[in-house]
Amino acid sequence: MCLAVPGKVLDLDGLIARVDFGGVTREVAMDLLPEVRVGDYVIVHAGYAIQMVDEAEAMETLRLFEQLAELEGQPQE
Repeated sequence: MCLAVPGKVLDLDGLIARVDFGGVTREVAMDLLPEVRVGDYVIVHAGYAIQMVDEAEAMETLRLFEQLAELEGQPQE
């Protein structure tokens, strides 16, 4: 299974951005979203930003990922 993860664009250098994923930063290619600006939230898959999202949607997605991680740690019935 592959996941696309939301992150916040911290800075841009041409079509490469430094993106924050809840404290972890990675370089991400912006080839598909050249209109992205610092402060925008993007969905990233396989090192490429594939979609812009608003902050509320990004935060909700991250919250759901956290809930899934918590459930993974619980014993199965």
